[in-house]
Amino acid sequence: MEKVSLLFYTLVVINFLLVAKQVDFVHGSPEVGMYELYTEAMYVTFTNWGASIVSLKIPAGHGGWGNIVLGYDDVKDYMNDPTSFGGVAGRVTNRIGGAKFTLNGTDYKLKANAGENMINGGAKGYANVIWNVAKYKNRGDHPYIHFTYDSYDGEEGFPGGVQVSVKYTLSTEGENDEEFQLRVAMRAKAINKPTPVNLALHTYWNLNGEDSGDILSEKIVIFAYNYTPVDTKLIPTGEIVPVEGTPYDFLNVEHHTIGSRIHKLANGYDINYALDGAPNEMKLVAIVRDDNSGRLMQLHSNQPGVQFSTVKDVKRNGEIIYKAHSGLCLQTQGFPDSVNHPNFPSQIIAPGKDYKHYMIFRFSLLT
Repeated sequence: MEKVSLLFYTLVVINFLLVAKQVDFVHGSPEVGMYELYTEAMYVTFTNWGASIVSLKIPAGHGGWGNIVLGYDDVKDYMNDPTSFGGVAGRVTNRIGGAKFTLNGTDYKLKANAGENMINGGAKGYANVIWNVAKYKNRGDHPYIHFTYDSYDGEEGFPGGVQVSVKYTLSTEGENDEEFQLRVAMRAKAINKPTPVNLALHTYWNLNGEDSGDILSEKIVIFAYNYTPVDTKLIPTGEIVPVEGTPYDFLNVEHHTIGSRIHKLANGYDINYALDGAPNEMKLVAIVRDDNSGRLMQLHSNQPGVQFSTVKDVKRNGEIIYKAHSGLCLQTQGFPDSVNHPNFPSQIIAPGKDYKHYMIFRFSLLT
């Protein structure tokens, strides 16, 4: 580990200097900037715009280091991106059909931002606001950063005020420090009214490196026997049906590649899976394996669903910087449009009943 650690800390210093140059506090108070966490095996950059992950660098199985998160180089690009790219989506992630719902006999009309529907909490969802950095420890034992945001009553049309927090923590596990972990803890507290809350981390991954091309050769297992079908606008129909016999079946322990059946789908993957396991208990959600880099990622969460999607073209100043299928997202969540489907797990929280969403990303190297 000594040679690896020396190389890593050299890279940390170089990247710190590069990041320091681009921290441009340009957007009101609190200021918008970049923040770094690092251990001997991980180096992660965040911005408090959307509590977003900007990059995550870990070793590769064949040697060397690399960033496995798709992201922008400049914080201003996050501020000009309406797609929740890399950020924390909310107050309600994913889609709400018709941008409306009824709760306790009251009809709520939300601010639509996807045609007549709402996606990822609206144009000013949580990925598109400034978060406060409440606590920050960038190195040492279990470095972490703790973001908070106070969502006001009526924001994007949602009822009630909500206090939201997201904490990212790094750790190294195993007898020989062979596993690198990113832990994410999301919490929300309703202040004065019942309200829907469904937060998600909208990060796109490419285990071979964020600039290495597409992820179609990566192998994936998703631990779900069922999924929630959608209509042409990607709004759930309310059904929960088996994955067996469909391109959405990734249960095979031999690992399907992501590209093995993607041609059967018009626009790639973008679907919610109903995960196996007990509600609110931590469970293994998915495993992603990249033989080119020798990296393996396991995702655990306590949520009932996961949205598996492949990235569409990502543009900056009109130019494509990431082509379609150059990254994958595994977004643990409550079911989309659950506010309009009583058979879906409820995402309503009332004052005194907190929302808790946990994720553990476990990275290791293939031997």
